[in-house]
Amino acid sequence: MRPDGAIEVVDGDLVLVYTPYAVTTPDGTTVAHESRGGSMASVWAGAVGEAFVELSHLGHGPEGGELVMVVTRPGHAPEVALGALVTDEIPAVVPETWPAAVDLAIGLIAGDTLDSGTKDDVEDFHQRLLGVWFGHG
Repeated sequence: MRPDGAIEVVDGDLVLVYTPYAVTTPDGTTVAHESRGGSMASVWAGAVGEAFVELSHLGHGPEGGELVMVVTRPGHAPEVALGALVTDEIPAVVPETWPAAVDLAIGLIAGDTLDSGTKDDVEDFHQRLLGVWFGHG
């Protein structure tokens, strides 16, 4: 992870840069969800050398257009970046699709995430998010 919070997927000279709302591919193409001016509706996939990279828009989170990244390398467990789907603070009003998006993201996690802690941390966040959404938080 870079000091600015972006995550780089590197294989030799090939570099993909992930941020919670956009990805820059090794050829300089920017991938973003259509709600943020991009052309991606739900999924984008590509390769960075031997790494297979999948970007998904699982539903809007706190701001909308949040992207989840899964990186699979031969012989390694998938690495997952949840970006802005998991936040430090939960607002008083939770957007309708946010809990479902986090629930779907939990299914992608095999171990620790690249940016949001462990699967248990994300499950705890999801429960707190649901509490606010249902008016119990």
